Amino acid sequence: MQPSLLRLFDLPLSARYMLVSSLGFALMGACVKAAGASGLPVLEIVAVRALISLVLSFIDIRRKRIPMLGQNRPLLMLRGVFGTIALIAVFYSVTTLPIAQAILLQYIHPTFTAVLALFFLKERINLGTVLCIVLSFIGLSLVTAPQWSAHSTTDISWLAIAAALTGAFTSACAYVVVRKLAQTEDPSVIVIYFPMVAAPISAVLLIAQQSFVVPTLYQLTLLVAIGVLVQIAQIALTKAMSVENAGKVSAYGYIQVVFAALLGMMFFDEIPTGWTLAGGVFIIAGAFINSWKKSLKSR
Repeated sequence: MQPSLLRLFDLPLSARYMLVSSLGFALMGACVKAAGASGLPVLEIVAVRALISLVLSFIDIRRKRIPMLGQNRPLLMLRGVFGTIALIAVFYSVTTLPIAQAILLQYIHPTFTAVLALFFLKERINLGTVLCIVLSFIGLSLVTAPQWSAHSTTDISWLAIAAALTGAFTSACAYVVVRKLAQTEDPSVIVIYFPMVAAPISAVLLIAQQSFVVPTLYQLTLLVAIGVLVQIAQIALTKAMSVENAGKVSAYGYIQVVFAALLGMMFFDEIPTGWTLAGGVFIIAGAFINSWKKSLKSR
């Protein structure tokens, strides 16, 4: 066996789980992009993704034999609404932006989470968080720099970038709500409210748009793959977090952007621009510093 492969297998168990999770999420993004390119509406992709998650979450609830509706139902519903908006926005951005750029913009969510937590959870902002905010802002400016030019030749729209940022912001809102709910609710109850809200909302919007497409065998395969890959990625992420400090192991999660860039180049002829690469360094550095500071604080 080659030395490089030996070093890979020498990684801590938590790191290997995180790499599996990152690859799973990146592959899911590629399947979402392929499904969109094949003619499936984003809302249909969201609806099927939510339906698969709802079935799997319901099985988990039944296995645990716990009440499904939870205690703080208004807040649980709010978590579902934020998650639904985030899912629609993220899937739209993935189908319209290069995969690496869409996923990269999601890493701005720690900035939004920190600000929201300050106001709603009274959590203090430390130096690491301040650095994260500054670096994320610089990174965002670099990633979107070509759009500021009047002579830009790129066909990437501001709507797609706005969707990616909306996904990051509403994801942060969901994270803050989950932190609050974690004090009283079982994790499985928190999880199931996401598809419980997302499935009917996306289905109603899909019907209202009259954009439902009967999927071909290829499209159906992609839809099932999206649901399965998300489940694998979530399980691997949970296992990684359960055996190691979250701040420490999350550093391995940033390789998701690398996986996404490779998949984009291999299957969609997407070559990351210099602006995207430069912005990515700042955004990932900011997210890494934020999680590293939290890791040190928890020791």
